[in-house]
This record gives sequence, C-alpha cells and structure tokens, in this order.
Amino acid sequence: MYLLHFVPLFRRLRFIFQNLVKYLHGFVNETDLTTDEWMAAIQFLTRVGQTCTPLRQEMILLSDVLGVSALVDSLNNPVEGMATENTVLGPFYTDDTLHIANGDTIASEGKGEYMYVEGRVLTTEGVPIPDAIIDTWESDSDGFYDTQYINRSHPDCRGRLRTSNDGSFNFRAIVPVPYPIPGDGPVGELLLVMNRHNMRPSHLHMVVEAPGYHKLVTAFYPEGSKFIQSDSVFGVKESLVVKLEHIDDEREAQKRGFPAGSSFKLMRLNIVMLTNEQFKIYRAKNAETKGATR
Repeated sequence: MYLLHFVPLFRRLRFIFQNLVKYLHGFVNETDLTTDEWMAAIQFLTRVGQTCTPLRQEMILLSDVLGVSALVDSLNNPVEGMATENTVLGPFYTDDTLHIANGDTIASEGKGEYMYVEGRVLTTEGVPIPDAIIDTWESDSDGFYDTQYINRSHPDCRGRLRTSNDGSFNFRAIVPVPYPIPGDGPVGELLLVMNRHNMRPSHLHMVVEAPGYHKLVTAFYPEGSKFIQSDSVFGVKESLVVKLEHIDDEREAQKRGFPAGSSFKLMRLNIVMLTNEQFKIYRAKNAETKGATR
C-alpha cells in the first residue's frame, strides 16, 4: 500500500522518459549523427559534469545558454493580465544578505553610479500588499557579484526589505551593468562554436514573497542596455524592460540619502503578484493546454 503513494510519480517519470527517448531518437535520425559526433557529445557532457563544483554549476549553465532554464521557468510560472512576469533566478542569489529599512542602501560607497528604486507591490486588482518581503541583488560596476570575490567579508549590492502598509518600497542601489557568464569552461567553448557571446544585459534581481501569494522571482532590465536583445541565458522579457530616469537635482538626491552634489538614476516599479489560488488556476490551465500527463 505504501508504494501506491508513488504511482503518480512513477507515471509522470515514465511519461517524461518516454518522450525524451522519442525526441532524442528523432534528433539522432534527423541529423544522421555519426559515431564520432556521438562520442564528442558524450565527452562534452562529461566535461560539463567534471567542471561542476560546490560553487559552480556548469550543467545549469548549459541549460541556461540553451534556453531550457528560461523555458521551464515560463512553463511553471504562467501569468495573465497585469501580473509581473517571472524570469530565471540566476546563480548569485544567497540568503546571506543585508536587512535594510525603506530608504536605506544595498550597496557600499564606490560600487557604482547611484540609482534609486521605488515602487509598490500590488494585487492584480491594484490593492497594495503590505509587509511583503523583497530580496534584491545586483552586480557592481565591474560586473561582479559580491559572492565572486575571494575576500568577501560581508554582503554587498544585495538587501532584504519589507513593503510599507501602502505596499510601497524604496531603496538606494547602483545602476547595474552588463557582465559575462563564465566562459572558461565547456559551455563557453560551445558559445564560441555557435558564434554567440557570453554576456548578460544590465539587470536588477528581485524575489518577492507575501503570505497567500505565489512567490515571484524576477528581474528588471534598464531600457537601452547593451545585449538586451541577445541575452546569453534568454532571461529578458519585454514586460520586464524598464526606463531609468536621470535626476540631476541636488535637493532630490539629498532627500533620498545620496551625498551632496549627486545626480542619480531613478527606477520606478509596480510589482503585481498572483494569489496562490490564481496561480493554481493558471498553472492547471497551462498544463491542460499542453496535454501533459501528471
């Protein structure tokens, strides 16, 4: 009787592998794969696995550059209407972060050009969501995340805050810059063979959580950023591209906590979350459309 609990899991597993074998065999037939090509593929995948360490996941990176990670994310996080879209989490999230109040900074001085982020977290009906937890992180002006520095002593360019009673949030940050994904391994070699670059466009990551709402993993991409049309991991979605307003007003800068004489960029956001019930409905509808066995 105990094994009966796993019958749906086994059924789903059989469905997945039956389709994998079906399409894999179709691919081999369609490309008329040679023995040497098959062996080269085996060796490539072996090297991808051997490149993985506790701090580096080359297999996920392979999934990223093939667009599989973004596709799986989209399938598992459907949205309708004005709800904010998901995108890939990326490898640089960490629970080790700064807890900040609204108006505080996530970045230490000298990390990049000043940016102020403000907005609200709302329901699909436009009702503010108070006390939502926002995790946010970004690279510095050199294109590195704090976890990439060997001498990292504390979190930087990342923070955690809560929305106010009116659903609002605001914090000081820096203008994100484009940066490369690791290109010194087999995945980097694959990109070269495919005549593709390994760059990601500028973006600010956010994870938003609130009781009764589906967890949102997303990022926002400043309009006009280089590589925004050719993101190496296919993370950009049109709805997540935002404008940065240039503010050259010392009073406005000081009011937001920037040093005297400063100008800054302003990012305004409305983040719209689905309730858990809305998410279940949209996810079921999506699965039904695909006709997948579950």
